Amino acid sequence: MTSRLEERMGLKLERACVAAAGRALRTEQGHGVLELPETGKLGEEQLGQLEATAVADAEQHLQEGEDQGQRLFLVGYTVTRFLLDGYPMTSLLGHTGRKVEADVVATFLPGEVVDSLYAVLREAGLEVASLTLEPIAALNAAIPAELRLLNLALVDIGAGTSDIAICREGSVVGYTMATVAGDEITEALMRTYLVDYRTAEEMKAALGQSETITFTDILGMEQTCGAEEVLAAADQAGQSLVDEVAARVLELNGGAPSALFLAGGGSKLSSLREKMAQALGMDPRRVALAGAHFKTSAFSDTVELEDPEYTTPLGIAVSAGLGLISDSYRILLNDRPAKLFRNGRLTLLELLMMNGYGYRDLLGRNGKSAVLEVDSRRVVFHGEPSQPAVLEVNGAPARPSDVIHAGDKIRFVPATPGADRKVTVREVLERLGAQSLLADGVPLALEDEVPAGVRLQTGAAPVAEKPEPPAVSEPERPAAESCRLTLNGRTLLLPPKPEGGPYYLMDLLERSGIDFEHLDRPVRLAVNGQAGAFQQVLRPGDQVEIRYEA
Repeated sequence: MTSRLEERMGLKLERACVAAAGRALRTEQGHGVLELPETGKLGEEQLGQLEATAVADAEQHLQEGEDQGQRLFLVGYTVTRFLLDGYPMTSLLGHTGRKVEADVVATFLPGEVVDSLYAVLREAGLEVASLTLEPIAALNAAIPAELRLLNLALVDIGAGTSDIAICREGSVVGYTMATVAGDEITEALMRTYLVDYRTAEEMKAALGQSETITFTDILGMEQTCGAEEVLAAADQAGQSLVDEVAARVLELNGGAPSALFLAGGGSKLSSLREKMAQALGMDPRRVALAGAHFKTSAFSDTVELEDPEYTTPLGIAVSAGLGLISDSYRILLNDRPAKLFRNGRLTLLELLMMNGYGYRDLLGRNGKSAVLEVDSRRVVFHGEPSQPAVLEVNGAPARPSDVIHAGDKIRFVPATPGADRKVTVREVLERLGAQSLLADGVPLALEDEVPAGVRLQTGAAPVAEKPEPPAVSEPERPAAESCRLTLNGRTLLLPPKPEGGPYYLMDLLERSGIDFEHLDRPVRLAVNGQAGAFQQVLRPGDQVEIRYEA
């Protein structure tokens, strides 16, 4: 194909603009809950966390199903319902309450699809110039950006699937697809009139063009039928298509849109527009074929571009040519092009989720603490803290809620989990100032690891140390200094780290008393009154806050 195009055009092709098919998308519902410590006004930071929780829930459902173990890139999501203290709301911003909930429909693209697209182009000797989704490309051709403040929907009816995109308030906010499309109508005509696929396609295209349709069936007999009769034969399949697509639009958008555009070859079926309006409860004048707006971004002296069948291929060209794609060459993540499938306002957290990371990659996981029962007392040895995540934009520390812009260079190193705590008998004795330790009455040696799940008792008689082989002496390290600071109003004296390194804000998460494994409300991180980052280095005298937002 590449060589034929090069011969026809008389030039060497080096790069290509591509779009992932809508049938590859995975759509799932998610639910998020955020409980506030006290009644307070809801801000954008809290709403962002609520929606991120709901998106993570949707991804978890996919990971538990047929997409288990796959890398999933977030493409976009739309909120279908808000609840404030159990009452439905259209918006939560600025309201006050104690418990907020959100339902979302989130769309993901499996990483294998992206990898396959790149591999195919490499086989063809081409580089990827831009990458988007077919629904986005179609929408860029059919609905100009200046119209997207309205709540609009695009349905691209292809052969095997129908792709759906939703926009509002200037951005594309949701995508999904229905597994019904034009082939269902074609197959209905094949069964009714005993014709092959190509003939049925020609019959379908002729509907609305003439009053009679002439065709030759598989027996070689020429037949002529009225267009109304052929349309009636396709009616049941067409209605099934309409019902499925309408249900998907209502689910994704949370109701009927202000207007709907039909694109793709399957959209030209006579009466489809009226059926779609009826299924959505819309005025038929608000359901139209795509094509009227093609002239705002493209023109041709030889082809009638208003045909809705050209929507997706034209959209790919228009999107790349006019810079309408927030594509991979505009923002770098760890020195590589970021995957950005959505236009409009994006936060760092959304970008990370689009590239296969999750909220846990920001927080990390502290190692499990060893909880012992010694002389009927609870003794805790904390697990190793996770290494803090590094999140920077253009070389400066950043927060997950920060908005990204074209040209930004982002560096992200996920938090690494801390090691689980293993405790020796020597450590327990040093902590308690005792001379010996028994497990269920059996003495333990000093270098033994304390067993889990047993009752421990201290004793008066010292335990002999195990003989140790001679060791090569290590060079002495300079003595590290302790770090005295304040956490939530309490003075802390942090012992020097064994390797002499600094303390980070992340190191104090476990000492805050907050269960970050089951976080259900926003947390304030601040150092000396300023918003802090996980990887921020702490210094003696710092005033640190790690507490639930008021």
